[in-house]
Amino acid sequence: MFLNRRKHAHEAELDITSFMNLMIILVPVLLMSMVFSHVTVLDLTLPDAGAGAAADSEQPKILEVIINSDYLDVNYPAGIRVKRIEKVASEEAPSEMVYNFDLLSLTLQEIKRQLKEKGIDKRDILILSQKTTDYQTLVSTMDTVRSFKTVLVSDVVDAELFPAISLGDAPVTSAGGQ
Repeated sequence: MFLNRRKHAHEAELDITSFMNLMIILVPVLLMSMVFSHVTVLDLTLPDAGAGAAADSEQPKILEVIINSDYLDVNYPAGIRVKRIEKVASEEAPSEMVYNFDLLSLTLQEIKRQLKEKGIDKRDILILSQKTTDYQTLVSTMDTVRSFKTVLVSDVVDAELFPAISLGDAPVTSAGGQ
């Protein structure tokens, strides 16, 4: 009798229909709400080590932006100041002084325009920073010199300024400035 009872026992079927329905709904919802990471790569070049050895007539003129603690210097050619851009009061916190990247962009746009009028298509720029320059200032400077926003046929687009960016150390200045 004991053996007979065991033979008649039925195994229960596994019903996964409701679980599959849940997965069919859950997977697309999770994929749609997922935040995809965005990685931006900046192409940078090092200043040419042999540039000092070349003759001055053959050497291309270098456009420089020097990040100092209180101002930005725009030089063209290297070492000859075009404009000094002093820090301005922040709109969020008037007691805090920030770099004037808007004026830097306007200055570089004017330089680009003048170079194009002379038939020079300059795309490279050298950013020189102090050792104490913070990362955000350096990135904001690189973003400013790379391109600017302009309106083209009722659309706002990024126009190219100087996308070929090189980085270097700023010359050490005395406490009184240059």
